[in-house]
Amino acid sequence: MALHPLIGVDEVPAVEPHLGRVGEVFTAFREQDSGSVSYGVRLLDGARWFVKEAVTARARESLERAWRFHRAVRHPAIVPQVHRIAVRGSWAVVMPWRDGEVLYRPSTQGPHEHRSPGSAMARFRALPTASVLRAFDRVLDAHLAVAAAGHVAVDFYDGALMYDFARDVAHLVDLDEYRPGPFVLEEDRLPGSQRFMAPEEFVRGATIDARTTVFTLGRAARVLLDAGDEERAWRGTPAQLAVVERATRADPGDRFEDLHGFAAAWRAADAPRRG
Repeated sequence: MALHPLIGVDEVPAVEPHLGRVGEVFTAFREQDSGSVSYGVRLLDGARWFVKEAVTARARESLERAWRFHRAVRHPAIVPQVHRIAVRGSWAVVMPWRDGEVLYRPSTQGPHEHRSPGSAMARFRALPTASVLRAFDRVLDAHLAVAAAGHVAVDFYDGALMYDFARDVAHLVDLDEYRPGPFVLEEDRLPGSQRFMAPEEFVRGATIDARTTVFTLGRAARVLLDAGDEERAWRGTPAQLAVVERATRADPGDRFEDLHGFAAAWRAADAPRRG
């Protein structure tokens, strides 16, 4: 089988010059707080790809974990890592390009202004409720595939959700910290946004399992289905809000036992709209 045009037989000394030789780098994301630099590249045949290179030791570890995750988990909503480029004793990963905008983009220059009227998050929240619910349902369905593969969500937040406004479809990106679970937290905290993290993610020795993912997805529903960051303008139904409140209880034992239980309760609460 022929090599992909982005993949060299040998290690390349630097990613960006290599991409420029095989195609056109049409965009670059340099000021990210993840320790990675990413590029959009268009090949001679017109195909567009997204290439992500780790530039710190922690980011390299994260990208290696992500490669293993993408070998184990497949879902149409999850943008896959399909190739790797050997570079300076490390790797850069190659993903198909997806049109859309991430709902939150932190950077080394400070947080993205997601509160401004023109931001991706503000425009997403202004969509009809049915569109937001479809996007969340796709997120939920993808995480059922994650759970089926024996993995748990780590560092999921609105920056991992890309939305294509033209096609009304959601994609999941940068799931680099997802890992097999359950596992015991051996650090003082896991990486992630405090807006989405369960209490146990801040406790060394805590068990991180399916109930942690339930909390994260409950918080995702709460954030996405509210009209603002103050979370005072819930756009879903009271029944859906009750599901969210159970999913995000502080004690893991008080939540849904697993993602299937959460999904069943959420979809039952959403049944009147679906029917």
